[in-house]
Amino acid sequence: LSSAGGGDFYYEDTPSFRRYFGKFAEKYGFQGAFAGMGYPYKTRGEFWAYLATFLHTTQTVPIREPYLDLDAILQGKDFFILTTNQDTQFVKIYPEEKVAQIQGDHRFFQCSRQCCDRTWDAIKPVEKMIEAMGDDTSIPEELIPRCPVCGGPMTMNLRCDERFVQDEGWYAAAGRCEAFLRRLRGRRVLFLELGVGANTPAVIKFPFWRMTAANPDAVYACVNLDFACCPAGIAARSLCIRADISAVLEALEETA
Repeated sequence: LSSAGGGDFYYEDTPSFRRYFGKFAEKYGFQGAFAGMGYPYKTRGEFWAYLATFLHTTQTVPIREPYLDLDAILQGKDFFILTTNQDTQFVKIYPEEKVAQIQGDHRFFQCSRQCCDRTWDAIKPVEKMIEAMGDDTSIPEELIPRCPVCGGPMTMNLRCDERFVQDEGWYAAAGRCEAFLRRLRGRRVLFLELGVGANTPAVIKFPFWRMTAANPDAVYACVNLDFACCPAGIAARSLCIRADISAVLEALEETA
């Protein structure tokens, strides 16, 4: 969804990558925002300058058009958003009660050692780092965030290994999602999957397949450029569209 709306800076050297990360690309030579996350910077100040830029980009970017089109389609409908995106687009448009960001949230830091199941605000610290960095590609050492509990290094709240922190907010969101699904059992429901690839299919794609198979009144639909598919057992109640999400949602929004 975010890539379809112009945020296609994660994997390649695109115009949007140059727009947001140009000074880092010029200095270090990597291509794609994710490549910058793993670059061997010489100092922690350089790494955190890049991480702050990455987080500030997603924290402050306006709501992208595909999300607005989806919102128009969902008007008047009973729905819940389960997303593996951490870029806060959905929580900019919907209240927290309607969204579960199950793989993390760019608005929060956590202890990299997972010394506790807590998260802390990342928005204000990131603003301070961006302001201190200016046109440079490093920040002062004293601005690098440390865990308030153990004093260890902080990191962003992102499920990338076994140290991902599931705090109270995460469990509350997961509980709301489960309650919504329980309420839908045996009812007509559309499991609409948008842009789920092969990276984490066990979070959305596979559960949607299973729940569609278990409910004869359910329909599964997916829109994806590369992974628009479904099992043969639910093919008669599925719609798999291999196309650009922005074009599909725009067309649907016009008929909503």
